[in-house]
This record gives sequence, C-alpha cells and structure tokens, in this order.
Amino acid sequence: MTISLSKGQRIDLTKTNPGLSKAIIGLGWDTNKYSGGHSFDLDASAFLLHADGKAKGIDDFIFYNNLVGAGGSIQHTGDNRTGDGDGDDEQIKVDFSKIPAHIHRVGIAVTIHDSTNRNQNFGQVSNAFVRLVDEITNREILRYDLGEDFSVETAVVICELYRDSQGQDWKFQAVGSGFQGGLQALCKNYGLDAE
Repeated sequence: MTISLSKGQRIDLTKTNPGLSKAIIGLGWDTNKYSGGHSFDLDASAFLLHADGKAKGIDDFIFYNNLVGAGGSIQHTGDNRTGDGDGDDEQIKVDFSKIPAHIHRVGIAVTIHDSTNRNQNFGQVSNAFVRLVDEITNREILRYDLGEDFSVETAVVICELYRDSQGQDWKFQAVGSGFQGGLQALCKNYGLDAE
C-alpha cells in the first residue's frame, strides 16, 4: 500500500522496507491551460549533499547534462521537454547501497527551463507529484502530491533523501519549498555557482 505524505512529513525508507536497495523517484506535473506562446520544459535534478548540507562541485549535481553521479548510485533517466502524458515525466534512479559514505543527503528538485524569458512559474503548474518506487519489485512505496501552493516560484525542492543518525538507513522528507530565481537560486541554496 502506498503511503501518502504531506509537506514536511518524514518516513523511514530502508528500515521499514527491508531489502529496498534500488529506488526510482518519479516526478510528474501538468501545466495549466495557459498559453504564453512557449511550451513548458520542467527539469528534475538531484543535489548530492555532504555533512554540511552543501554540494561541493558539478559532480554533486545530477541533471539532464550530467546524468550519472556518486559512483553510479544516482542516475537521471533523461530530459522530457514537454511533460505530456500521464505518469512520471522524469525519473531519477537511486542505488542506496552504492551512495558514497560522504553523501549525507540527496535533494530532489524541479526547475522551469528558461522561465524568465518564457514568463513561466509554478503558479502555472498543477498536479505536481513525486513518488518513490522499489525498482526491483515495482511497488510504489510513497507519494507526495505538492498541491497548488506556488505562484511566482520557478524552482521547487520536492523532497530530500537523508541518512539516519547512524548513517545506515535512509529516510525520505517531503519538502515542497519554492524559490524565485530558477536554477541559479536553487544551486546557490545547495552551495553551487550556477554560472
């Protein structure tokens, strides 16, 4: 049975799901019936965070131009430029057993490509969700529906995966925190220079 989470909620992943070693993080969204002359291109990304909560370089940033990181433990499956259709629009695969010990958190975010020039924001996006699926059994473990809480934001941290205090098990937190300034603001939040 899938667990539905609300903003801010946390859940044990590997402790309460013995055998969970590989997961698929599926992200999906729809765009409102708004036409500004441009299609929406939303992009999922993962930030690999050290003990201080910051990424240390481009190798800690997984996105459509850097699909694999952390020794192959995090993999972006590719860019979907339209978001059309049902189900996941983009996916990030995680192999918990391969994540290097120095990575304490993995932040999962979505940004709107070229949002300033296209005059687009998350107020024009609806039905956004993240779900976590056991890659081996194909069982959906949890789902977090973001709701319609956004207006002018152009980047959203959807969730974070993080190690427990002993560093053995992984947990999931539904974040749902929006940023103005798109990818640059998001990178700055996680300690990277987007330039």
